[in-house]
Amino acid sequence: MSGFSGEMKHYNIPIFIPHLGCPYDCIYCDQKKITAQQGTPDIKQMIYTIEEYLQTIPCEAHVEVAFFGGNFTAVDRKLQEDYLDAVQPYLQQERVQSIRISTRPDCIDGPILDMLANYGVKMIELGVQSLSDRVLQASARNYRPEDVFKSSHLIRERQFDLGIQLMIGLPQDSYAMDMQTARQTIALQPQAVRIYPTLVIAGTVLDIMWQRGEYEPLSLEEAVSTCADMLLLFQEEKIRVIRMGLYPGEELRRDGVIQAGPFHPSFGELVDQEIFKQQALFAIVQYFESFGHRAEINLHVNSRDISKMTGKKQKNLQELKRELALDSIKLKLDQVLDRNWVGVSATDVEEAQLLLSREEFIKIRKQ
Repeated sequence: MSGFSGEMKHYNIPIFIPHLGCPYDCIYCDQKKITAQQGTPDIKQMIYTIEEYLQTIPCEAHVEVAFFGGNFTAVDRKLQEDYLDAVQPYLQQERVQSIRISTRPDCIDGPILDMLANYGVKMIELGVQSLSDRVLQASARNYRPEDVFKSSHLIRERQFDLGIQLMIGLPQDSYAMDMQTARQTIALQPQAVRIYPTLVIAGTVLDIMWQRGEYEPLSLEEAVSTCADMLLLFQEEKIRVIRMGLYPGEELRRDGVIQAGPFHPSFGELVDQEIFKQQALFAIVQYFESFGHRAEINLHVNSRDISKMTGKKQKNLQELKRELALDSIKLKLDQVLDRNWVGVSATDVEEAQLLLSREEFIKIRKQ
């Protein structure tokens, strides 16, 4: 899912600035719980964090200092510059290659971008969440889709990499709106996307709404299915989805923090498994059309895709057998196959007789 296969290994050094600079309290947000850090890091703490991470990162890696958790460009200007100044020696020594920040779409303008460029910031992630006006209003985001379009254009115009963070399952949201948001996001031409299913965090406005019966979160199955469809849209356009689901940090997993919602510590893996199941289904049907139905088959995948193909406790294989009236599916690890390919063969044939790439699967699926 990272999208860095065959490239230099990429590492983020996360610096969390919880709720710092954000003038709003969105209904789903308790930034202190999400970032698992109660205070704002000072410069000494930040340098200690960078040094600690660098001790574990290979010298040949691409290293990025990433400011997460708050609204970076709305922080006091002096503090912004202090944070960015502290990274400069690492950039000059080439121990760190780039800086990434996250912020709100309505906190970007030309002078801010000039300052960020001067300090070596390469990627700006916008916490967009949705491009539905109705959903943004219901979530108390206090900006409009037009603000997202404007800030995204400025970011791309100034040659920054653009990241877009999306949420599904917000109040007033729907599957159709999520798909529309994904398509509009593609039009913004981001370099990276994150997709987060909405969770009900204790102590938030959304928690109160949920307890009153005014809000119902997505089920895990609904969230996985929606994210899978969005991921395929982004993959078709060669846009990297660098995370699906919140990072399952220690604070987030404490009893009583998550009140409701589709949380799973390996949510992204569940989405990948769902896509592999669908792709294998299409591949097997194509195989039967060409070679005739048989009760036993082989599925061929790259060894690094085996868990995505089998699913947890071989759930995918069991569902495929049931749906296609198969007695047996044997998995063949094929080092010749690229990632995200699925092959099918008879059990007495060593090599795949039919191959289906992810790109071909996406095209067939749209027909």
